[in-house]
Amino acid sequence: MTSNLLPRVDGRRADQLRPISFSPHYTQYAEGSVLITWGGTIVLCNLTIQDGVPGWMAGQGCGWLTAEYALLPRSTHTRTQREVHGLKGRTQEIRRLIGRSLRMAVNLQLLGERTLLLDCDVIQADGGTRAASITGGYIALALGLGKLISDNIIPAETLLPPIAAVSVGLIEKQPVLDLNYQEDSQADVDLNIVKTSENLYVEIQGTAEHQPFNAQSLNQLLILADKGIEEILSLQKKALKTLH
Repeated sequence: MTSNLLPRVDGRRADQLRPISFSPHYTQYAEGSVLITWGGTIVLCNLTIQDGVPGWMAGQGCGWLTAEYALLPRSTHTRTQREVHGLKGRTQEIRRLIGRSLRMAVNLQLLGERTLLLDCDVIQADGGTRAASITGGYIALALGLGKLISDNIIPAETLLPPIAAVSVGLIEKQPVLDLNYQEDSQADVDLNIVKTSENLYVEIQGTAEHQPFNAQSLNQLLILADKGIEEILSLQKKALKTLH
């Protein structure tokens, strides 16, 4: 599937991830914090745990998780303006994706009436920022909830199996894994895939930028994403294991 692909801009194979690393406990005050470096993309994920839930959930005995996302100024090639007069559509879409995805990583019924607020701030953007936010966000969740679990405040089953995400795309009709910014800007098809460690899909986002694509291409991309997510989950597992 990937053998005939022309060399990528950074020399990677078509099925090769960029280097990924996690720096847990990156900030002092957040209940859970991790800096994820994914190739040239760097995202800081901070978890805040608050008592209480939104008004429409009050009295139900279960918790809530929501996410915020921002591109910091100079995270991109030219300065990104702070969104002080309302969020752009892209920002709203990404923060909803992060929240939807990571709600699948928490048993909200066991959380009690608490709100998990995950801030994902992009320090440097080189493609795949939403995948990095979800993947790093799970580690921040695990760190924050781990404290409540160890203190017997919530049961261990509150934290569900890991979730990770990756981008895939078609460039000159060839499927490639983990697009950087340059590749993303020239891809004919761009997908973001979110899955659990139990091999279940959480979300599939896909767009044809120039030409529609067929089921065969979609299947190739899903297979390629499976390979990438399996590798990412392994890196997540190693990072979390060192914390215990």
